[in-house]
Amino acid sequence: MAVIAFPAPDLRSGLAVTAAEQEVVRGVLSGLTNAEIARQRHRSVRTVANQVAAALRKLRVGSRAELLAALIAGVDRPPR
Repeated sequence: MAVIAFPAPDLRSGLAVTAAEQEVVRGVLSGLTNAEIARQRHRSVRTVANQVAAALRKLRVGSRAELLAALIAGVDRPPR
């Protein structure tokens, strides 16, 4: 799997992507559903859904597809 570079944390903004959020983002980028990620990580589907939503917000993308497109394009996302 390709290495995913997450933005450096901005401790003042509180928008650092947590290790757990990074794990679920890797699952999303692998094409897994929330339920599949939850089974692999031994978490509830709701926890995974919350972590996915938080990571998307922090990475300034609106959807899984936008996350993948930004990764492929190597786009530095402007603040929303």
